[in-house]
Amino acid sequence: MKVLYFVFYLFSLLVIKNRPEEITVISYNIRYDNPDDGENQWSLRKEKVASYLRETQPDIVGMQEVLHHQLEYLNDVLDKFSYVGVGRDDGKTKGEYSPILYNSMNLKVEESNTFWLSETPEEISVGWDAALERICTYARFKDLTSGKQFWVFNTHFDHIGELARAASARLILRKIEKLNKMNIPVVITGDFNLTPDTEPIKILQNSFEDVLKDRAPSEKNYGTFTGFKKGETGLRRIDYIFNKGFQLETADHIWVKTAKGGWASDHHPVQATFLFKN
Repeated sequence: MKVLYFVFYLFSLLVIKNRPEEITVISYNIRYDNPDDGENQWSLRKEKVASYLRETQPDIVGMQEVLHHQLEYLNDVLDKFSYVGVGRDDGKTKGEYSPILYNSMNLKVEESNTFWLSETPEEISVGWDAALERICTYARFKDLTSGKQFWVFNTHFDHIGELARAASARLILRKIEKLNKMNIPVVITGDFNLTPDTEPIKILQNSFEDVLKDRAPSEKNYGTFTGFKKGETGLRRIDYIFNKGFQLETADHIWVKTAKGGWASDHHPVQATFLFKN
């Protein structure tokens, strides 16, 4: 048995050593487990969500609308992945998470935390005119290949409060400015419940690269929200990846379907691959 563990350890080192200096990031609202979703309920979608991540082998997945048991399922079946994050209702396990899943074979967490999108971000709270508690989970990672570090901030903006969404964008930028004293790359992932023409998105675009800013509405896979509607490929782009400090290689919205042809979630994942700049 010890020999097998040693062989596995050597193989792991080879995988890490030969891995190019690139980072693949996904933002994915997987839709919370709602028993009223009928043919779209989580039990019928979860295997496809997991297989998409297993096949893609990303380094980072910023997820939204994740309940604790959904997170535990993904953590169990995706053996290379770990996560950081807490439930928004109690700062522990209750309510939706905005967790960051990461490939623990490639990355190490240097620090992580969660703050609430509100006037009192260190406290469990509802901010401004928001309808619900909203959070941002962040982490600083070290790449085990190069030793280089980067930040990920993952969030889910309120679906009602216009003031809250603009204030949340500014709050996240202030947090990044305060934390990123080393001036290392930063990625923001999330479901922002906003289209590109809105003020909060423009606030973020003014400081960060929107990886799909040039995607035209006329293109086939422009949008990210389908609402599980059959034949609806997504007219509204409300899920984003923002980048500062990485060199963007590729980015796209990915269509993930179940074996029966339905969508694996009511949102399409956003996927991007970055290179560390020399």
